[in-house]
Amino acid sequence: MRSDVGKRDSVRASRGWWDAEADAYAAEHGLFLGDGRRDGALVWGPEGWTEAELGLLGPVAGRRVLEVGAGGAQGSRWLAGQGAQPVALDLSLGMLRHAAGLDPVVPLVQADAGELPFRDASFDLSLSAYGAVPFVADVHDVFAEVARVLRPGGRWVFSVTHPVRWAFPDAPGPEGLVADRPYFDRTPYVERDEDGRPTYVEHHRTVGDTVRALVAAGLQVVDLVEPEWPDRNDETWGGWSPLRGAIIPGTAIWVTRRP
Repeated sequence: MRSDVGKRDSVRASRGWWDAEADAYAAEHGLFLGDGRRDGALVWGPEGWTEAELGLLGPVAGRRVLEVGAGGAQGSRWLAGQGAQPVALDLSLGMLRHAAGLDPVVPLVQADAGELPFRDASFDLSLSAYGAVPFVADVHDVFAEVARVLRPGGRWVFSVTHPVRWAFPDAPGPEGLVADRPYFDRTPYVERDEDGRPTYVEHHRTVGDTVRALVAAGLQVVDLVEPEWPDRNDETWGGWSPLRGAIIPGTAIWVTRRP
């Protein structure tokens, strides 16, 4: 359902949901995300495009990299295999426990993306693949914190559900191809328990909202990648599917930099 929810409830719901679902999520999606690969993988979204294919971060060898909302840290493990020095940060201890059992071992930090526990200008790059950004009530906090810990010239690259998809039902079949709500409706999607407490929260922002928040944080937009669904991918993941992917964009990958 759609209903308003604040910052505190968003944080509490995200931590609880991902802690509870960590094992099931890894069992269902881990192989797709890189658990079955020697050094993991950095997969930008359900379409299956990887950083090895798209090269959105630029050179990573020798770079200190922060992965925000790292989940099982598949992306950080891939970065380590490329010679980077990654740090994997997530709000969920359950997700980080999954990451702790895989090689190569990378530093893991449990923290809120809106309150990063790092010094100013301490990273060369930062990224997030469907992590943190959709689940925070105020994205300005996250962007400002990422900008703070980036060194000048550092990139902040993150992927989220494409804003256009919010106007359509979250269904992989033909019923998911007919818009049933305004694109401009920013009311969060919320699941609640029997006592009415939020247990899962996801926030919607238009393209313009995201641009304005990035600019307010002092970041420059370098590119907005809308990956097309590749012929090689015949998997259905929630509302993502080859049928929908051939018609409407499912993922938006923002490439930005700190001047």
